[in-house]
Amino acid sequence: MIVWALLTSVGINLGLCLLFFTLYSVLRKQPSNLEVYAPRLVAAKEGSEQKNGFNFERLLPTAGWVKRAWQPSEDELLSVSSLDAVVFIRIFIFSLRVFGFAGIVGVLILLPINYLGNQLDVDFDFSDLPNKSLDSFSISNVNDGSKWLWVHFCAVYIFSGVVCYLLHYEYGYISSKRYAHYYSSKPQPHQFTILVRGIPVSSGSSCSETVERFFTEYYPSTYLSHAVVRRTNELQRLTSDAEKLYRRLVHLKSETKPQQRSRRDGFCGLFGRKVDVLDQYGKKLENLEDNVRMEQLSVAGKEVPAAFVSFKSRLGAAIALHIQQGTNPTEWVTERAPEPQDVHWPFFSSSFTFFSSSFIKRWISKLVVVVACAALTILFLIPVVIVQGLTNLEQLETWFPFLKSILNLTVVSEVITGYLPSLILHLFLSFVPPIMIMLSSMEGCISFSQIEKSACTKMLWFTIWNIFLANTLSGSVLYRFNIFLEPKKIPGILADAVPAQASFFIAYVVTSGWTSLLSSELFRLLPLISSIIKRPFSGKDDDEFEVPSIPYHSDIPKVLFFGLLGITYFFLAPLILPFLLVYCCLGYIIYRNQLLNVYAPKYETGGRFWPTVHNSTIFSLVLMHVIAIGIFGLKKLSLASSLTVPLPILTLLFNEYCRKRFLPIFKDYPVECLIKKDREDQNDPTIAVFYDKLRTAYKDPALMPKRHPRSTDDHNSPLLQAGV
Repeated sequence: MIVWALLTSVGINLGLCLLFFTLYSVLRKQPSNLEVYAPRLVAAKEGSEQKNGFNFERLLPTAGWVKRAWQPSEDELLSVSSLDAVVFIRIFIFSLRVFGFAGIVGVLILLPINYLGNQLDVDFDFSDLPNKSLDSFSISNVNDGSKWLWVHFCAVYIFSGVVCYLLHYEYGYISSKRYAHYYSSKPQPHQFTILVRGIPVSSGSSCSETVERFFTEYYPSTYLSHAVVRRTNELQRLTSDAEKLYRRLVHLKSETKPQQRSRRDGFCGLFGRKVDVLDQYGKKLENLEDNVRMEQLSVAGKEVPAAFVSFKSRLGAAIALHIQQGTNPTEWVTERAPEPQDVHWPFFSSSFTFFSSSFIKRWISKLVVVVACAALTILFLIPVVIVQGLTNLEQLETWFPFLKSILNLTVVSEVITGYLPSLILHLFLSFVPPIMIMLSSMEGCISFSQIEKSACTKMLWFTIWNIFLANTLSGSVLYRFNIFLEPKKIPGILADAVPAQASFFIAYVVTSGWTSLLSSELFRLLPLISSIIKRPFSGKDDDEFEVPSIPYHSDIPKVLFFGLLGITYFFLAPLILPFLLVYCCLGYIIYRNQLLNVYAPKYETGGRFWPTVHNSTIFSLVLMHVIAIGIFGLKKLSLASSLTVPLPILTLLFNEYCRKRFLPIFKDYPVECLIKKDREDQNDPTIAVFYDKLRTAYKDPALMPKRHPRSTDDHNSPLLQAGV
């Protein structure tokens, strides 16, 4: 790719960014769009003051939201959101520090050295700069054996040290925030509860009786209560149908004129006798209510060999969690209970999981998910090959000879090579996160947070393989898998392939980073379109409105992948660093704005996503070191290549130190913290009330009492009676 093609891509994306920025600053002020751009404030009744008469200022684009997003401190952000949200913002702060330092070294020192080399081009005519290849700004342009390569060698060592220092600082900082958040929190049900599965129910007794007998005998002083899990998939479906029908009735009563409430009961309302819609829906609702009551009565016998067991202290729950309960390790298996609102109840009744069966079958389900992920990864190579064909016009002309005359046009070739490849790849990649969520929900995750964390890891490695490695190795060694059986050749292969794709990844950062961030995240294009379509059909009393939660499983891998690109190309092609800095600045402001106005926390993991960030950064550093070993070897600077070998070893030793020092903090709280909080509870006069709520905290919502008024005015019994 030449410089002019890159400028074309930057120009197109910059224009789109300005368009989305301008439209957002106008549309966010419109009262009808509050549920799109400020749903958290709408739910908190903080946006009602904007629903006044016409104001001309609403039609003028302004940037006041940037200041409002910048001003709140980290503690203020934590108070309105969650520690997970603070950790997510810390990823951008960490990236800004890393790429800020890398930008100074890379752009001011390494970039001029690369450009002044003559390995690829001996012409130094700056007037012809737009027609220069981007490879002229990479390390590939430095002469073989040049002493200037020692500058790159020193930069790799210094940069690695800075990144490790910043990683250590962030790990320690977030660990302290995690402790502070724990100490300041009120008693939470999940702190006193564990999930027990694989309960060996003997004949003649129920699962509930078995749990009660076991924990009363072995934990007499700390056991409080339990809630047996039941199969409620049919009840959940009936309850959901009843609630949807009730909302439809409310909407009809509030919006439909009396003369418009009748229709024919035949096909599509065109044939048959006329009936009153409200009476028809009312009868359907009555039938659903009867079915719900019958299912609630029958669900008592549909026990799953699993139960949420609650204790009187955090220490008691921690002891039961970490000690093997029975002589058979596949029975009475314990795991940490999620928050009540975080429990993924459909999992316990899903026919796609093996939770209710044996330990072996649950292990098989995880194996099936691994195979499915591998198959998805292989299938995704198809769009990767298409994208690589677009970056190589000669190959594209070979595939489609009839396009040769069109491809010879300068504007067409620049748009195709500079813009379309990254756009197509981004569009294909947008279908992957929902698939990863589905696979994670099948492998045995009992909570939404576990599902998202598992999907986050899958999505990260999927992105690294398919977007980075497959793109860099396609057409050369991608189909020669035997090459990876010879580890000595891997550094040379990567050193030869990775710099050649620098121009593609620069365009990818601009397209998938800048434009996608503004269009999908800030402008919220899809929610806006959905809102416009639904608006004529929704009533004023429609209660289907729900505040969204931030999709960590797709957003965190995207940020970490850009971090991998920045670290990997730091000394290879420093030209990518300014574009990454712009992305990090945009991401920092935009996501702060979204966390303050759009997203509400769905759960709280206490910052458990950070170890994934740390591991990804360590992987990126080691990958950079391997490429450096290969590139110095290709550049005939064997001494520098040999002296780089200790660097990945030192990085892995640093990672092992962090695993011993910080990782246990993110797994469990120490006894010191547990006992301190338990002693505080002894002096809390409301702890008895908390224990009463704890006894029912983990009952399936489908079994909890839900009271809705009847559709007809002459009946006042509740929609859903109290469950079993």
